[in-house]
Amino acid sequence: MNDHLLQLSPEPLWRHFRTLCNTPRPSGHEQRLVETLTAWADERGLAHERDSAGNLKILKPASPGCEALPGVILQGHLDMVAQANADHPHDFTRDALDTYVEDGWLHARETTLGADNGMGVAAALAILEDDSLRHGPLEALFTLEEEASMRGALELDEGWLQGRYLLNLDSEDRGQVYIGCAGGADVVVGARLPTRNLGEDEIVRRVALTGLVGGHSGVDIHKGRGNANRLLVRVLRALEPFGACLVAYHGGTLRNALPREAFASIALPADEEDAVTQRLAELQAELASELAGIDADVQLALEPAEPAEPDAPLTEAASRLLIAALHVAPCGVERMSVEVPGVVETSNNLGVIKLEAGCFHLCALVRSLRDSATQDLADRFRALFSLIGAETRVENAYPGWTPDPESTLLARFRRLHLEQTGVDPDVKVIHAGLECGILGGKYPQLDMISFGPLIRGAHSPAERVELDSVGEFWQVLRAVIEDLATTRAA
Repeated sequence: MNDHLLQLSPEPLWRHFRTLCNTPRPSGHEQRLVETLTAWADERGLAHERDSAGNLKILKPASPGCEALPGVILQGHLDMVAQANADHPHDFTRDALDTYVEDGWLHARETTLGADNGMGVAAALAILEDDSLRHGPLEALFTLEEEASMRGALELDEGWLQGRYLLNLDSEDRGQVYIGCAGGADVVVGARLPTRNLGEDEIVRRVALTGLVGGHSGVDIHKGRGNANRLLVRVLRALEPFGACLVAYHGGTLRNALPREAFASIALPADEEDAVTQRLAELQAELASELAGIDADVQLALEPAEPAEPDAPLTEAASRLLIAALHVAPCGVERMSVEVPGVVETSNNLGVIKLEAGCFHLCALVRSLRDSATQDLADRFRALFSLIGAETRVENAYPGWTPDPESTLLARFRRLHLEQTGVDPDVKVIHAGLECGILGGKYPQLDMISFGPLIRGAHSPAERVELDSVGEFWQVLRAVIEDLATTRAA
């Protein structure tokens, strides 16, 4: 499948990306891809190792005469975000992606493309097989579960990597190089809330909020896109005067993707159904007006309840308290950076919310350039949800990556990028969780940068990669590898 990728240039990179598209690899299901890559390495006579966390390292000896040079680590993550449009039946643990080219961009039909971080992994593999390159010792590090928890990087064995320079290939902007990133943490809230019997005069209906663009919960957080959880909670507040009480709720699928859809089952007096339908039409027009130019396709509908859903509503008090807590929970940009103008400093994404049979679950992703701000925002969640008797825990915390503007590797990259493309790259700090911060904590000797081709719509079915930028990315990457094999790298 995806044979058309073999007609694209640079051929080695796209050939490896085809392998990634044809091999299911959502977070937590990377084993099949690991087996494919280790078999490929064996065929080429390349040594490979796994650490205690399961991360994969493939090694290539230095070119003759370059053995004493500092080693270079090519780094990316094997997993991809698994997002499909609601009406598209795609099993990310079994099905290959269905890719196509349109107007100079590569897309996947109705699903995420996995260019994040498939482009970086494919580029690293293509470098390993390129025997025309002169290079020092190479290590290709492929981590696991980056999109779900950063587990691969967090549990990476210390003392396992030998290189001096690390090229993180997980960025998404052409003509830019990243030297710093936000840290983050998952905030997980849980509670058992009281329920009651459905009244004789009550019916259960489902409120569906759909049609949002979605996107990456870090790099897209400041773009004004709607968060389906935030918006549906607002709608539920507006329906309380009609006697609506929560029965069930399902919103968002990943804590690091802006939720595109959310659904709430509500109990309401049967004689209020027409009034609720009218109010939803008013709210849809209101939201579409507010989100014009960004998420104007937002849709609100009152539908029959799912047959399998329980029909025991929360008590009126529990429903009101939960909706109120969610309504005031931090969501979106919390603070912009003063030190790095134009970059978000602290944010939160209400990523996943569930309510079933009185069991409430929330998973939010807090990000910040300041670890202290990450901790503080997480503590605000703890304080807020303690008011409704919920328990809050913080998981998978990872540090930010402190910028080093004086980096030797950065200086060389800027020179080479200008030589290869005629453009002096913008030096950036990203409001997203690159693995560099974690890796730098374990290997403080590393000099690191992050760069990649132009990717848009990451973490959503709108994900796409610009073909021309892939060629440029490959050209610059090869130049950097070869330049680091000169005496200037010593």
